[in-house]
Amino acid sequence: MYNVLKIVLIGIGATLTVDIWIYVLGLFNIKSLDYRFVGRWIGNFPKGKFFHQNIIATEPVKGELVIGWIAHYVIGINFAFFLFLFCGKEWIQNPQIYSAVFWGILTVVAPLFIMQPAFGFGIASSNLSKPNIRRIKSLLTHLIYGIGLYIAAFLVKQF
Repeated sequence: MYNVLKIVLIGIGATLTVDIWIYVLGLFNIKSLDYRFVGRWIGNFPKGKFFHQNIIATEPVKGELVIGWIAHYVIGINFAFFLFLFCGKEWIQNPQIYSAVFWGILTVVAPLFIMQPAFGFGIASSNLSKPNIRRIKSLLTHLIYGIGLYIAAFLVKQF
């Protein structure tokens, strides 16, 4: 149970690191994903709708922004849990940056090959303008998530 709490804290910390990154990008007018669209996507699951022509044009769902933010953190925690499954409790006791960064980069598979196609954006943003820039932004965001995993694990280890 103690490891579960650590994993949750690490996942929250890593996800918060991403949010700080996105905030800093926003200071330079660099836009990121609006989590309301994640909420809209998930909010349509009970209706059996998993794929959209364009999630932006899909009718809004009540509470989609809250749903999106909660999902964002739940996903971050789940990614941390899978890192724990692959690396074991030893990693929490002695976090290694290379495995955290590797895992963070690996998690970019989810948005590129699951979420973006489901949103109607195509595989790896192929249906959007400037797809290579969007791919690089996704990769950098997930790299930041990996760095956040390491920082959060290092901090959790101190307590």
